[in-house]
Amino acid sequence: MGRRGDRTNRQRRRNRNNNSANDIEFPGFMGFLQRKMKSFFLAGIVLLVASLGVPIFTALMSNSADTGSQSISDNDATPVATADSTVEVVPTIQRVYSSEPEFQLVESATYEAIIRLEEGDREIRIELLHQESPGYVNNFVFLARQKFYDGLTFHRVIEGFVAQGGDPTGTGMGGSGYQLTEESNDIQLDSEGFLSMAKSSQGVDGAQFFITLGPAPWLSGDFTVFGRVIGGMDIAHSIRVREPGSGQPPAEIIKSISIVEK
Repeated sequence: MGRRGDRTNRQRRRNRNNNSANDIEFPGFMGFLQRKMKSFFLAGIVLLVASLGVPIFTALMSNSADTGSQSISDNDATPVATADSTVEVVPTIQRVYSSEPEFQLVESATYEAIIRLEEGDREIRIELLHQESPGYVNNFVFLARQKFYDGLTFHRVIEGFVAQGGDPTGTGMGGSGYQLTEESNDIQLDSEGFLSMAKSSQGVDGAQFFITLGPAPWLSGDFTVFGRVIGGMDIAHSIRVREPGSGQPPAEIIKSISIVEK
């Protein structure tokens, strides 16, 4: 064979040595493992990746859940109107009644009325004469305590004569829905500061009243006094002069009439 044959033999021995590790087959279960080594290797890689991926996926899901919970919590913290919210509720004032009120005055008590005007929060203090005119005083006290006069006006004011108010319509034509039982006494309307109820062709009005701004003796005997001003007569004189109707200055608003019982 010569030199070429020798080279061929050497190459064959070299190949046998390189492949000897792969050509050896173990018997039994070891041989099975040897034959499946490549598959086991790939399966191991898959398992490794899966085992690493589960915690990562779990962590991502946990973060997502936490984010959702935070979002719900944030929504819950948003201020909303609830039944517990403090809201001022203004009660509806009853302006119309079917009849004059039942008598509720205490015989031994004394009564005063404080008329507060909205503009400047000015006050007129009136002594109510329930001994001389119990029916009129009882009616006035009842309406004042029901806040009937709150927000109404002095719709008719004539300088040196009277300041008239208590009409829910502000026209001089409205009232409380009933007429008062008329009563009388000996007090003369001969000075400023007397309180009396207005009258119409139907009788004594249940709501409209007036304060004299000067002597009006011609009204005596027809109109009954049931109170007199004991403080704030200057305020009474300052009530804006006007008549009901268009083209007149705005009427003075009665903020409230409160009753003091002693």
